[in-house]
Amino acid sequence: MTDWTIGALAAAVAARRVSPVEVTQECLARIGRLDPTLRGFITLDADGALREAKSLEEEAMAGRLRGPLHGVPMAWKDLCYVPGLPTSCGTRTPEYFVDERECEAVRRLRRAGAVGLGKLNMTELALGPFGDNPHHGDAQNPWKAGHVAGGSSSGAGVAVAAGLVLGAVGSDTGGSIRLPAACCGIVGLKPTYGRVSRAGTMPLSWSLDHLGPMTRTVADTALMLGAMAGQDATDATSSRRPVPDYAAALGRGIAGLRVGVPENHYFDGVTAETGRGVREAADVLRRLGATVLELCVPDPQPMIDVASTMTWCESSALHARVARERPHELGRVARTRLEFGFHVSAFDYLQASRMRARLTREFLREVFAQVDVLVTPTIPEPAPALADVTAGPVDEVVRRMGRFSRLTRPWNGLGLPALSLPCGFSAAGPPVALQVAGRPFDEATVLRVGHAYEQATEWSKRRPEV
Repeated sequence: MTDWTIGALAAAVAARRVSPVEVTQECLARIGRLDPTLRGFITLDADGALREAKSLEEEAMAGRLRGPLHGVPMAWKDLCYVPGLPTSCGTRTPEYFVDERECEAVRRLRRAGAVGLGKLNMTELALGPFGDNPHHGDAQNPWKAGHVAGGSSSGAGVAVAAGLVLGAVGSDTGGSIRLPAACCGIVGLKPTYGRVSRAGTMPLSWSLDHLGPMTRTVADTALMLGAMAGQDATDATSSRRPVPDYAAALGRGIAGLRVGVPENHYFDGVTAETGRGVREAADVLRRLGATVLELCVPDPQPMIDVASTMTWCESSALHARVARERPHELGRVARTRLEFGFHVSAFDYLQASRMRARLTREFLREVFAQVDVLVTPTIPEPAPALADVTAGPVDEVVRRMGRFSRLTRPWNGLGLPALSLPCGFSAAGPPVALQVAGRPFDEATVLRVGHAYEQATEWSKRRPEV
């Protein structure tokens, strides 16, 4: 059952063919066998999960289903506050983050019937794209041990890819959902800014943070997003826009949609395997009826610079106490990145904020007047060896981080929905990934394109040999 989709498992539970307790036990057994090596979890809540599964089983037997995720085992990135469980945020301090209420996205998923198995590994304070962690161990890529699992939602990528859970909640400030999704060969969606409440989660950058689902298929991502999304009075940035039925929209196909492929910037410096995989994916979309257009897009570097400046300032303000009073508790990369923000002036921060609004208006006007979605690589290369990218002087490691996340970071500045899904595998083993981005609050179209591609190919059916 750990190899099933969320939709198939929820349907089987609803039909009383399988029990939430049975599937939870199977997931826990798999975690016990594989996670000591994979390091996907920081906190495993086996007893709590079994109690929750038992309650859900009783409700299902009585014909009372909470929602479309009834009985489905999931887990949460360890910056989501869940009462009764520690929230380390990847640091050495178990109770680093405490909130007044449960993470709203997690609460909504549990209200829809999800079983929470615990808290997932992450890069320290969400400050890195590679999945290394000096306190809880480096998350291991299930496709190739010793290679980057992606970050900062590293445990989520590992746990979903390896079948430890069927879905996970990640956060994304510069690519932290899409990078591990790309490295681990799964699906990850950064929704539009404000589509999913961030209440009850440790912020990194209040201007750029997003929460989103990570699953094995696009259809499962649509189910999770439908349960997570919507306005929340406790998050002033959450949108009042109605939440559509994302899963129902998947069957509409993509005939007539305009798919843009950038002829500048987004393919610069990517490996041949990556570029070929994404262009072949565009050809598949063309055969499915989409109109594929090559177009020039605005240079993403100004938006990357803007987003980086804002993240440095806001993360330093949020974590100033640990950075100033207990720097010895932080790893060298987290300590260095927090230090950046202390040296950015208020003038530069405000200028970055103003420029962000202008760049976003220009991008929407120039790009989405011509196409419905844009297709790019997610990462410039398949997951590299972790030792190679984390070795050497810390300044060089930080530069490598910027290069690795340069294709995902612009979409956080723009606040637009962006989906990552596999589009092939490299000769060395790790996956190749495709990124689909769309208009504000048009996740339905982004998911339709991803689903159509996924259904026409076999990549989502592959499983790592763990």
